[in-house]
Amino acid sequence: MLKHQLIHPRINEVLGRAGHHGLVLIADGNYPASHKRGPQSELICMNLSPGIITCEQALRAVLSALPVDRINTMGIPPNDPYAKKGEPPVWNDYRRVIAEAGLKLTLEPILKWDFYQAVASPDHVLTIQTGDQALWANVLLTIGCRES
Repeated sequence: MLKHQLIHPRINEVLGRAGHHGLVLIADGNYPASHKRGPQSELICMNLSPGIITCEQALRAVLSALPVDRINTMGIPPNDPYAKKGEPPVWNDYRRVIAEAGLKLTLEPILKWDFYQAVASPDHVLTIQTGDQALWANVLLTIGCRES
């Protein structure tokens, strides 16, 4: 019986095969996951209906299951109309989840088009497509090393 919060068998299988520097994308419901991903990545659709599941829920489960070295959000280009509104509220939710997981990591935005390039890496092992309706909710995790 698993002790961590992540119980999805296929996601556990992919993460179990992944190694240090592997990339895991937790994508919101607007992300074009069918074609904006790494050449060898797995796509697991968890988008049951709008808002179910959320990126925050997926992040909490994944952080319970593996070490993470870096957490990147999709940064908003300065010429995007949303840029005038400041940070998306969901980013504060992520900071809370990261703190609850006991991690001392900060969110590091990668501008939108560079984010797509980062996801296209051969190191990208998994996309978890959610039904999250929050704007700019995509989050990219870099797998770390197990230390114990």
